[in-house]
Formats: sequence, C-alpha cells, structure tokens
Amino acid sequence: MKKVDIHGTGIAPHNISPVFTIGADLSSAKAVLVMVHGRGASAESVLELSQYFRQEGLIFIAPQASGNLWYPYSFLMPIEQNEPGLTSSLQRITDIIDFCAESGIPEEKIMLLGFSQGASLSMEWAARSGRKIGALFGLSGGLIGPVGTKRDYQGSLKTTRVILGCSDIDPHIPKERVTESADVFRRMGAEVTMKLYPNMQHTVNEDEIHMIDSFIEQLIVK
Repeated sequence: MKKVDIHGTGIAPHNISPVFTIGADLSSAKAVLVMVHGRGASAESVLELSQYFRQEGLIFIAPQASGNLWYPYSFLMPIEQNEPGLTSSLQRITDIIDFCAESGIPEEKIMLLGFSQGASLSMEWAARSGRKIGALFGLSGGLIGPVGTKRDYQGSLKTTRVILGCSDIDPHIPKERVTESADVFRRMGAEVTMKLYPNMQHTVNEDEIHMIDSFIEQLIVK
C-alpha cells in the first residue's frame, strides 16, 4: 500500500485526508477503482476487498477519512447536521476522480465503490455530480438525507453502471431507501441492478463481489 499525494481543494476536515493505492501504477493502469470505507473503518480495510478483483491493469485508490468517519451522524438525519463533514468528503471524492482523469484515465474507466457510510457517500456523490464514470457500486448504503428529501439531481448517468446491494433487514439502512436510490439512478439514465438479500448481516457478500468482478472484467477488456 502506497500513499499518493492528491491536493485537496475543499474544506476541513477531509481536504487533506491521506489517500492510498495498491495494484497497477497509475501511469499504466487500464482502469481505476476508487474505494470508500465505512464508519469507523479505514482505507486499509476497504482495500482488502481488492483481493477479490484480480484483473491486470487495475489500480485501487482509497481515501482515509479524518477520525475514521466521513460525517458524524446517520445518513438519514437532516443534511445540515452532517456538515461540514459531508461537503468536505464529497469534495474529497471529486479531488480523487479529477486526479485520476488528469492522470490520463478516461472517466468511463473510473469506478467508485463504497461500503456502508462510504456507500451512501459514493451514491450521493454520483447523484450530485452527474459525472459519467464507468460504474458505481453501493454496498449497504443509500442516498443521503431524511425521508422526504427532494431528489432533483441534475445531469445524466446514461453511460454509468450502478450496482446496489443491501440486506433487507439491515439495522442501519432501510430497504425503502435502497429502492428509492435505485429509482433515482434509473431516472438519471443509469443501468441499475439492485438486490436486497434476505436476512443478511451488514456486510459484503459473494454475489455482490461476483457482479462487481464481472463488470470490472468487461470494462477492462473494452
């Protein structure tokens, strides 16, 4: 695992958060998987998922949240209560995506994966930015904000593949929010696969890994 210097353009607390990489060198990479860890976890822990994605030419990039969390409260709380962490963390993802693009990786070869709090953050970033990256993988998360939040996101995700997976009894993620999020991404034009797994724990399962791995393989050989 190597540290990469990516200049922060946002506000504290995450504008100078460290970013780590493993896998291929960015100069020769065919595709990028940006990986966003969950609450209380770390960049190192989410990078452990890379062992399941073995395609050659893939680089994995993971930022580390300040204090191991991207925003302080549940993603279902009023958005202003999770500031400035939310705005800061969304900008940190933008910094990383911009860095990859400026390094020569086409945006359609850039993928974003998040688990738990990292999934919600990644999903919110994709919806707000409307950037046509290659794929969004949201594992045990949902779009951010309380029930009734207006989802009038601008932009089109017509070329973006979206894979969402979650337990149907997840104690942190209401299944209704996962379904709502899938509908939002469909309205934005994305090709969406959403699965609710019966009685699953708050975790990543083999089926999700298989779906993601299959897509990565297809993306790299294009």
